[in-house]
Amino acid sequence: MTTAILSALPEEQSGLITSLERARRVMHAGRSFWLGHLYDRPVVLALSGIGKVAAATTATVLAERFGVARIVFTGVAGGVGEGVQVGDVVVAQDYVQHDMDASPLFERWLVPGYAGVRLPCDTALTAHLSGAVSACLAGDVADFHSNADGRRPSLHQGLVASGDRFVTCAQVSRALREPLVAAGHDVLAVEMEGAAVAQVCLDYGLPFAAVRTISDRADDDAHVDFPVFIQTVASRYADHIVRHLLQSL
Repeated sequence: MTTAILSALPEEQSGLITSLERARRVMHAGRSFWLGHLYDRPVVLALSGIGKVAAATTATVLAERFGVARIVFTGVAGGVGEGVQVGDVVVAQDYVQHDMDASPLFERWLVPGYAGVRLPCDTALTAHLSGAVSACLAGDVADFHSNADGRRPSLHQGLVASGDRFVTCAQVSRALREPLVAAGHDVLAVEMEGAAVAQVCLDYGLPFAAVRTISDRADDDAHVDFPVFIQTVASRYADHIVRHLLQSL
């Protein structure tokens, strides 16, 4: 059973591609898909592209062309939840599209045709992913990013929001989060791809799980924090978490 590992940016997968055994590249729909084995498990590595449409296209190709058994997204996100700090790790339990609004015809944030505002991740695969993160934080924490206050990184589990906007302003971050929280959707992090992949996986009946490490607080410093984090930390997070995950499957 082949596991697809998706990331938005090359830096988030560079270490995984280097470690890939019996690697073979397939070009399709303008994208590179790397087939091979990681830790004796068959995988397909791919870059989703940035934004919901690009991510949905990539997820569809993984389902249709490569027939993967599951999709796992690993990448970075902006932290918006209380206590979610740079260097922490968020495992998504479900997703919401924060820029979806077909009201008054439909409830705000609801993707028409789906059961609710939240798009759920696969429970069993998410549990494996959370276990992999916990194992990394417990055993490999020296290789992880140190938080600014010197504390160990923390694992958070819950709702993640996706939308076609890179949030770099505290005012925009509050405007995004506060209505969701008021409606009972306590969002922990914001990014640009995961909800689209979750939607495609629901359509195809594919298990989906996602892990996001917090690169910034989606505020006025995000444009400074994000490139530094991507260049120095993101690949190490992906390497360790994916290794533990694949070995647990």
